Amino acid sequence: MDAFLFMALGALAMIALTWARSRYAGFVAQTPEDYAASGEVFDIRTHLNGPIICEGVIYGPLGRVSSRFVGEFECQWEGNKGVMNEVFYYNDGSEQTRAWNLTLGNDGKIRATASDVVGEGTGQQSGDTVQLKYKFKLPDSDGGHVLDTVDWMYLAPNGTIVNRSQFRKYGLKVAELVATMRPAPAEMKRAA
Repeated sequence: MDAFLFMALGALAMIALTWARSRYAGFVAQTPEDYAASGEVFDIRTHLNGPIICEGVIYGPLGRVSSRFVGEFECQWEGNKGVMNEVFYYNDGSEQTRAWNLTLGNDGKIRATASDVVGEGTGQQSGDTVQLKYKFKLPDSDGGHVLDTVDWMYLAPNGTIVNRSQFRKYGLKVAELVATMRPAPAEMKRAA
């Protein structure tokens, strides 16, 4: 019985350490305050405006690439309210569209809605970063699960945005997205 007790306590300790690491030292532990004094100011009205091209990959729960994509975005702002229309083209030939409705508060706080977002996403501009948290509903063809999403965008010195998102179910990471976003080339702007 003592051996079983020590084994159970050891398993509980490992679970607690794993949870503590992800909660206090991992990707989701970042806060906007961590970046408040860093670099150029990321203003979504400026850096997410007009035609934007996006390239990225999605990693599955085991860390292997499960999908690759390119995206074409069109962002328009009127004061502190913006709409970002997105079209994604995936390597399997499928397409996905989304329209984000964004509101930027004078304090840098962001409110965001989209058709596949449950409720309202909330975020914060801070230094050269933007954080957005929301509940994302997968299409019914992919199970219709609702995933907790933490989305970080980091402004690179050349104006490119590096986006990293993690999707979790019951606190466990089930997918991760890494992408870049940058102003569309001039020839694409003329074609739009």
